[in-house]
Amino acid sequence: MEKDRIKQAYLDFVRSEGRPPASVYKLTQQLQLEEAEFYRHYANFEAIDREIWADFGRQALDTARLEPVWAGYSSRERLLAFYFTLLEVLKQNRSYALMSLHRSLKSVPGLTPRVLDDFRQDFEAFVSGLLREGRASGEIASRPLVQDSYPRLFWQQALFVLGYFAKDDTVNFERTDAAVEKAVTLSFDLVGPNTLDSAVDFVRFLIQ
Repeated sequence: MEKDRIKQAYLDFVRSEGRPPASVYKLTQQLQLEEAEFYRHYANFEAIDREIWADFGRQALDTARLEPVWAGYSSRERLLAFYFTLLEVLKQNRSYALMSLHRSLKSVPGLTPRVLDDFRQDFEAFVSGLLREGRASGEIASRPLVQDSYPRLFWQQALFVLGYFAKDDTVNFERTDAAVEKAVTLSFDLVGPNTLDSAVDFVRFLIQ
């Protein structure tokens, strides 16, 4: 497909040059395509970037789900498996991933760069499913007043992981692996049943 050729040529160019092509015209010249063919598939280079990042997330999730142990994982373990698989995908594409992250994460901390918009939608849908499963199993506490905001909070965690990966200069990004474990452990400790829930249950018991 011409769309796949365009995306791959763009990705290869960024990997080799460390920047996007100077123009759509130059990229299509390289591919011996009419410039109009590019615009039949993408509005601009940023649209390709968004699709590439969505591809990274989908590839990571599809790969993690193929593991035989996935079915027996808790919600916490599934999120860890996703992150570790995503990091492997990013390592395989590190030239592009690091360039893209360094360029896009320079904006205001906590705000989602546009390049991650599609990735974010998929991530929040995935996390919403994990949270539902976790509430059903008792791994995650039911807190109707705040639980709808959890996917957005977990997205901030994902931004932290990506930002940490972009700045990690250890061999094979070992510190990022450790950061992922600590971040996921903390988040599930916060959303899981804890001392506050026990106190609320005790107060309800006394009132009744």
